[in-house]
Amino acid sequence: MTLDVPTIPVPQRPIYDDALTGLRRSPKTIPPKYFYDDRGSRLFSQICEVPEYYPTRTEALLTRENISDIAALIGSHCQLVELGTGDGFKTRLLLQHLHDLAAYIPVEISRTQLDRCVGELSAEFPDLEILPLCTDYTGDFQVPKNGCEGRTTFYFPGSTIGNFHPSEAGDFLYKIAQKAGPRGGLLVGVDLVKDRTILEAAYNDCAGVTAEFNLNLLRRLNRECGANFDLNTFRHRAVYQSEKHRIEMQLVSTCDQRVDFPTESFHFRKGEAIVTEHSYKFTIDRFATLAEEASWRTRAIWTDDRQLFSVWYLERREKTKNYLEPQRARRKH
Repeated sequence: MTLDVPTIPVPQRPIYDDALTGLRRSPKTIPPKYFYDDRGSRLFSQICEVPEYYPTRTEALLTRENISDIAALIGSHCQLVELGTGDGFKTRLLLQHLHDLAAYIPVEISRTQLDRCVGELSAEFPDLEILPLCTDYTGDFQVPKNGCEGRTTFYFPGSTIGNFHPSEAGDFLYKIAQKAGPRGGLLVGVDLVKDRTILEAAYNDCAGVTAEFNLNLLRRLNRECGANFDLNTFRHRAVYQSEKHRIEMQLVSTCDQRVDFPTESFHFRKGEAIVTEHSYKFTIDRFATLAEEASWRTRAIWTDDRQLFSVWYLERREKTKNYLEPQRARRKH
């Protein structure tokens, strides 16, 4: 007997296929890009405000303190392509100082989040041309052509680069370098290696917002994929794996149980985890090497006094191997 594949609307079909593929693995996984439905996006905005979560406020502070230098490096008549717009908080800091920006191109997987952000920014910057793209920026997408005479600069805040395995991060950075083209730039936030207690607290906040954000992923699978996860039988856990320099976020089954999808069932042992996210942390030297191998040269690095976080401005270089001379970065502390 063959089960019929359920009819799932086209926008929801990728999440169904990706969820089943991930849950067949050992350990079980679900791609973190599916955190960001409307509720997940709102929960992440709340995470950014909890006391333990240092990345957002530290990156915003670094951006604010160095905005004149950042704007000068980006240059005139640039088009700014932001990968993952979120609530647009840090974006505003840039847009307020890039007065002659040719266009702003937000790339966001959540249509609701994208529409909300574009609406707010359009009202705040009525003369700015905004060309939104609702797509998965990890896939193939085309940057709109609008006759821009300046450079194309990508903006990738929040240390989202850490959600890629390092080898995948290198491939992603190389792909962005090709899209940026000659003279292209990349402004990117990079979380740094630090004490375990600081890292684990940031992903296990006392208010439980991160836990609710993580569990919301199962709620979304129930709604969009016809699954029957019992959220009361899974708990959030985030641990720092020091040997791999990464936080691993998990949803742990609190009992032996079975979870059903329309075409397949999955068995969970008590204590078995679904890995929902990896967040890699970098040293300055390690990220500089990764960027250089991916066709970028480092023009500037800004870090806070506690060395919690870093903001980088990278510039596209043509050669990726056997460089004739090393480039010296301007490091600002």
